[in-house]
Amino acid sequence: MSKHQAIIPVILSGGSGTRLWPLSRKMYPKQFIPLRQQRSLFQDTIKRVMALADGIQAPIVVCNEEHRFMAAEQLRLEAVLDAEIILEPAGRNTAPAIALAAYCAQQRDPQAIMLVLPADHVMHDQAAFAQAIATAMRCAEQDFMVTFGVTPTRPETGYGYIQAGAAMFQEQAYRVAKFVEKPALEVAQEYLESGLYAWNSGMFMFKAASYIEQLQQHQPDIAQFTLAAYQAQHRDLDFIRIDPHPFKQCQSESIDYAVMEKTSQAMLVPLNCHWSDVGSWHALWESLELDDNNNASSGDVILQDCEGCMVHSSHRLVTAIGLRDIVIAETSDALLITPRSEAQKVKSLTQTLQATQREEANTHLKVYRPWGEYESVDHAERFQVKRITVKPGERLSLQKHHHRAEHWIVVNGTARVTCGDKEFLLAENESTYIPIGEVHRLENPGKIPLELIEVQSGSYLGEDDIERFEDKYGR
Repeated sequence: MSKHQAIIPVILSGGSGTRLWPLSRKMYPKQFIPLRQQRSLFQDTIKRVMALADGIQAPIVVCNEEHRFMAAEQLRLEAVLDAEIILEPAGRNTAPAIALAAYCAQQRDPQAIMLVLPADHVMHDQAAFAQAIATAMRCAEQDFMVTFGVTPTRPETGYGYIQAGAAMFQEQAYRVAKFVEKPALEVAQEYLESGLYAWNSGMFMFKAASYIEQLQQHQPDIAQFTLAAYQAQHRDLDFIRIDPHPFKQCQSESIDYAVMEKTSQAMLVPLNCHWSDVGSWHALWESLELDDNNNASSGDVILQDCEGCMVHSSHRLVTAIGLRDIVIAETSDALLITPRSEAQKVKSLTQTLQATQREEANTHLKVYRPWGEYESVDHAERFQVKRITVKPGERLSLQKHHHRAEHWIVVNGTARVTCGDKEFLLAENESTYIPIGEVHRLENPGKIPLELIEVQSGSYLGEDDIERFEDKYGR
């Protein structure tokens, strides 16, 4: 890699991963879930780019408001403490998101080169990835706009394709001849046999200045609105909040449509690293280690006389007998069963759930917060029981509720409770009562996680019945 220009990784983390429902949901999408091992795809992406070492600067992460604390926490787990996290006030696809990152990168270094990566991809060959980055760096230094094309291994109808043109850089990179939409199976087979096409990976490298210049030329409205939004930013804890008003005026456009298909500077760098975008249960099955019968499983699963199945269990024993090429995905509040061949249709199922206002489309029974997590254990018309965990040293907001009272029972650790004008400690097996309308707060002053059971009772138990008076997380 060049010794005089640094790479700034840009991690795009705005997706919702609806095709991996019920595991992936709007408020807890696939990039933050440990799908394959104990680490999330987001963590794997951070680790992958930071392992490039030479010339790698702190990353810029672009994510939405709801996921900001998950992104910050997983960066901390990877010991990346100096990342910049830009919050999108609305989803506008990749072209505006990358523009925000480009303005941020230029503030650091006017000659910055950005390596743009989705947060939810799998790669198995770090050396091949590093080699492709080195080639792309040489292209980007000469103001080319690099797109990484994955060497296809099968006729795939779920990906877009890129046709390679004239070879350059000692035949390690190619001019882009054209971008192609997702093809029919017979066309995908022709692409595979020709050797001239690569899968469109959605990964890019270019100078921040080059991207802004091309965006101004081909999509001036997006360039204008994103610049206005970024210039009006303000810092909120570890986050960069942009002005939502100009940003929401941006049309929703991918970088491919906005820039890469129009620019004369597009360059294709091949990438052969056993890549997957984990875009469906079928794709996840392909990325996992299979048993002798081509089954992939995670969680508490027992299979008998099954072949080619993908089975995930989150909360209970899942068993299956005599199944072929079936997906079973179990969570505490939902169950999906589908042929693997139909796995792409899960997205339309989630759209149905959204249209019918099913909460299962958005959240799990376990919900993550910056201070810890809570999980709904039981509920009825006028009561709800939750299991709450507060991380050491963290505290909830100072708040009150207008429609519910709460009973707290500590089962592990120590709680510091504020209730009205009183402040006191609760130890294990001790409890307290928070009346309706009383200002209160829960804190964990200890060194171990605080676990308690909360019993809510009242006429309305929604999470929006919270009036906050003070909150360290700026909510």
